[in-house]
Amino acid sequence: MYTKNEEKVKRIAVVGPECTGKTDLSMALAEHYNTVWVPEFARGYIERLERPYTQADLYTIAQWQLFTEDELALVANTLLICDTDLTVIKVWSEFKYGYCDSKILTLMQARSYHLHLLTGIDIPWENDPQREHPDKREYFYDIYKKELEAQGADLVEIQGDRKTRLNQAIQVIDRLLD
Repeated sequence: MYTKNEEKVKRIAVVGPECTGKTDLSMALAEHYNTVWVPEFARGYIERLERPYTQADLYTIAQWQLFTEDELALVANTLLICDTDLTVIKVWSEFKYGYCDSKILTLMQARSYHLHLLTGIDIPWENDPQREHPDKREYFYDIYKKELEAQGADLVEIQGDRKTRLNQAIQVIDRLLD
């Protein structure tokens, strides 16, 4: 059950393959709209693990991602910018493990966003120990797009350099706020 503040907050999810500027865009949007953003919980979680992550870890990550969203929605202004959503966990789980835990799917179905920004693969790859598939960005982009369309998500594809992406996202969000 949402509180009054959570009900008035519009949730924007920034989704896309690895190394497509999701975090940069999320932070820039939060700054532009003077609101908070929800970091990708998986990044910090995996960084703290002293072992490789497993499929079971994905459910924990999903729960904490949503918990963090809900906590930050309490202090957000009219927007909450989310650097990922459970679609990313679902797609990743299906790719890496061949299936997605039904508990993650249940959580995913219970959450909605006012807008999804799908970040394109047209910015250069940057190495990072947590990034696993530089050769599969187009593959994942197509999967995310199909998945979001199947969910009936309000989806806008964001392309170009970082400044262009930010301007595109602002135009779309401004229309959402009107």
